[in-house]
Amino acid sequence: MDFDALSIFIVIGKSIAVYVFIVLAIRLFGKKELAQLSVMDLVFILLISNSVQNAMVGADNSLIGGLAAATGLFLINYLFKWVLQSFPSVGHAIQGRAMMLIYRGNVLEENLNKSMLTNDELHAVVREHGVEKIEEVDLAVLEVDGSISVMSKEYAHRTIRKRKAHKAVTKSN
Repeated sequence: MDFDALSIFIVIGKSIAVYVFIVLAIRLFGKKELAQLSVMDLVFILLISNSVQNAMVGADNSLIGGLAAATGLFLINYLFKWVLQSFPSVGHAIQGRAMMLIYRGNVLEENLNKSMLTNDELHAVVREHGVEKIEEVDLAVLEVDGSISVMSKEYAHRTIRKRKAHKAVTKSN
């Protein structure tokens, strides 16, 4: 396929449009942070990426088309990160805020529902942090980065679960 500057910029523009759409759609339709991805969530993300690939590069499967799409994605990702860092209110709108899930042994059902976590998932997280019962948790927070912090033993024992496959990081205050 013959390339000119215009076709490269069109691919870059389409890639940026798809990126913005996907970020907004995930935010609007309820996101699960990366730390809580289930197999279903992973399959969904893989299928979405495959379905929008043609929207970015069309029938072009050349190296230059792929590099143009990647360039657009790198540019918009850099711009988004800069905006999030420079304008915290925009960051809160796009990424959300930390959300309390358990306070003094009581599950905050409204926040649990907003986070799209089930009671079983919450119980599993608590056990992964080495706490037997939810009633023993002083505070559990779903952080913006997707990790879940759990504090117990009168806030003296704090663990943060980064990803399901990783061990909890333990700190004593």
